[in-house]
Amino acid sequence: MRFALNHITTPTLSLEAFFDAARTLGLTEVEIRNDLPNVVGTIEPTEVKAAATKSGVSIISINALYPFNVWTDDLRAKAVALADYAAASGAEALVMCPLNDGTKVSFDDLVAALKAMKPILKERGLIGLVEPLGFPISSLRTKREALEAIEAAGDEGVYKLVHDTFHHHLAGETEFFPDKTGLVHISGVVDPEVSIADMLDAHRVLVDGADRLENIAQIKALNAAGYRGPFSFEPFATEVHALKDPVSAVRDSINHIARSI
Repeated sequence: MRFALNHITTPTLSLEAFFDAARTLGLTEVEIRNDLPNVVGTIEPTEVKAAATKSGVSIISINALYPFNVWTDDLRAKAVALADYAAASGAEALVMCPLNDGTKVSFDDLVAALKAMKPILKERGLIGLVEPLGFPISSLRTKREALEAIEAAGDEGVYKLVHDTFHHHLAGETEFFPDKTGLVHISGVVDPEVSIADMLDAHRVLVDGADRLENIAQIKALNAAGYRGPFSFEPFATEVHALKDPVSAVRDSINHIARSI
């Protein structure tokens, strides 16, 4: 398995310290963000590229363009700026997340947004990683719908899916699309009290034996179906962010997953 590390796992670490943490874990693939922490808004892309080169890591994605499926002039400007940053920093892809506030977005609008985004990505040699969000209020919950929209937009190899184990579980999805998947995000939920419908990002921790999201079953299914891309840790819970030794905690999770599969 190819494990990777999303910066939200250790948001208090500087960029250089985050890259070093990945290497300490034996990982060479990382994801940086424009929210927590806001690397994009605080560090020049050339500095990011130099730091990645120095540490020996590759930036597999920047998280995230939001809400990509509601295309406006403002979103286009944001998309161009983020894509320019990605290209200059050496990132391979942009994660693209749908509107998640209870507002419905039509399939036609989703297709139109993918069509509009396509040349921005192609001109910069980037992959668009479309990540459905499984929350009940999300405007794009399933990978199946995302794939149908990508096909309607004329894919041309520009788009791939993000399979997020948390969102896959929340949406009640059963289908896997390994040949269309470019990235897997992994996180667990261990709180025994919260219902699936009420699970939020704040519940997402590192995967261990108490996980309720069937991460191991999902990983096994993806591997068996031929997925060979990265599995990137993406825990949002503040208790993970506050860990004094996050490297050891991630290593424990890697070891748990490796033993279980």
